[in-house]
This record gives sequence, structure tokens and C-alpha cells, in this order.
Amino acid sequence: MRPALFLDRDGVINVDHAYVHRQEDFEFIDGIFELVRRARAASYRVFVVTNQAGIARGYYTEDDFHRLTAWMQGRFAAEGAAIDRVYFCPFHAEHGVGRYKLDSPLRKPRPGMILQATQEFGVDLARSLLVGDMVTDIQAGEAAGVGRNLLFRPLEPPAPGRIASLLEAADYL
Repeated sequence: MRPALFLDRDGVINVDHAYVHRQEDFEFIDGIFELVRRARAASYRVFVVTNQAGIARGYYTEDDFHRLTAWMQGRFAAEGAAIDRVYFCPFHAEHGVGRYKLDSPLRKPRPGMILQATQEFGVDLARSLLVGDMVTDIQAGEAAGVGRNLLFRPLEPPAPGRIASLLEAADYL
């Protein structure tokens, strides 16, 4: 079993401009490609685990999400920083519309997406690392049993469990 690097999307991979679903609004955060390259060099699998409430709210479609995700994964591959798989939760218990109004075990802070990756790829969770920008990301990692969970807050000073630069996360691989 191999360890994994679990990454939230909005706020970790790209600047969170709220409900990003188009290439022209997607701005990669400095250091993300290097972090993933280092994880790959250390034999980590790399997964994205992202809540997508914009789908649930009807702001964009799953097809919109998949198109952007394919483009994003292509950019990572071109940078020598391949992503193994992107897991997403399109549901929201309160603000979902139609079939997307659902209290899903996939939605962070629940660990469903992380556990799904673990089951499908045989991940060593104790040796894995999660980087998220929200407390709910950290809660999901802890609930799943991820060994190291880092809160990415670039505008706050570093503190235990909190980083201000994505390259700081590479020290935990």
C-alpha cells in the first residue's frame, strides 16, 4: 500500500473565486505543481477531494465540472505532476436543488471521498497527507484516519498544523 496526497481543489489547487467552473476563472496557486511533483517522486498517489456545492445549487452542471477537471488534469500532466483521480461531491443537504439536495457521506467534513480513494487504490492512510483550506477538509482527513492534515492559510502566519505556502507541505511527505 502506498501513501497518498489528498488535495482540496478550490483554495488549494486554484484561487477560490467562488464556484469556479470555467477555465478563464481558474487560477493555479503558486507551488501546487511542485508539491505534486515532489509527492509523485516520493511514490505518493495524488487525489483531489472536492465539495462542489455549485452543482448542487444549480450554478453549473456536472458536465461543466468534468470539462474543467479534464483540462485541469491535462495541465497537471503537462507539468509532470499527474493526478491519479479527482473525487467530488455534487450534493448539499440544505441548498441542493432537485436530486442534488441530499445529505451525502461524500460531502466533507465526512470522509467518504477519502475512504473511496482508499478502497479503490489501497492507500496507506496513516502515512498519507491531506492539504485543505477549510476546517471541514481537516475534519474529513481526521475522520478518515489520514496521518497528517495541514490547513493551508497563505494570509496567516504558520502554526502547528497550518501552512502559509504549499511547498511547506512537501516537508511532510
